[in-house]
Amino acid sequence: MKVLTKEEEAAHYNATIKGGSIGGLIGTAVGAAAIAGASRRFASFRALTIPFRVFLVASTGTFVAVIAADRASSAYDIEHTPQKKLQVERERARQDLYESNRTALQRAKDWSSENRYPLLFGFWVVSMAGSWGLVSRNRYLSGSQKLVQARMYAQGATLAALLTSFALEGSDAAKGKGRWETVRVLDPNDPEHKHMIEKKVHHESYPGEDQWREMIEAEEERINARESAKKARQEGEKGKQQEAEKKEHAAAKQSSKKEAEASK
Repeated sequence: MKVLTKEEEAAHYNATIKGGSIGGLIGTAVGAAAIAGASRRFASFRALTIPFRVFLVASTGTFVAVIAADRASSAYDIEHTPQKKLQVERERARQDLYESNRTALQRAKDWSSENRYPLLFGFWVVSMAGSWGLVSRNRYLSGSQKLVQARMYAQGATLAALLTSFALEGSDAAKGKGRWETVRVLDPNDPEHKHMIEKKVHHESYPGEDQWREMIEAEEERINARESAKKARQEGEKGKQQEAEKKEHAAAKQSSKKEAEASK
């Protein structure tokens, strides 16, 4: 665990605040533009109170600011932590290897699974706009009633999409998909790069999931290296002992021979 100094904590805090501020400004500008456009386009939207419209603009800015601040904090942490940066680069190389053997449909499915919540939020915005367009045609409802009904329709559509996403994810988990997959890659030991081999690739559910596997593999390699060195040392000592015994046996034999000659 890396212990941060006060200077590093201050730099991390400033980077997070900077990212959140930029995101908040962009989100507020987008929200204000959207509210202004909707107010000009729809009469029922202009019937909303000014505090409520300000709330919509502020909510958009706050939502984007939180996401931008979190991403800025993570980016700063990764950039200034060599272990995490190396892990991200390793995962990126592994992902590139994995993507090179995937079809366009499979890539689209993986992308939609990884970006499920942003897609659901976008779906909610689109369904909100569509339901508002349908409800706004009703002349017998007030502006607030139209907004409530549009929000209910949008929430129902988003809930249906969310349940469908959960059902697909549960089906993949039950079938064992998305975790391990056998892909064909170039043989690294082939100098001509013509021979293909099969390689089993594991896809992480979250960053760093495979770190414990790599730690175990590294520890096993160290243990095997120590055992090999110990075995080689024991064999060397055994060889030296046998050589010494041979020399002693030869010396004793030579001594016995000399004693026999002297007795004659």
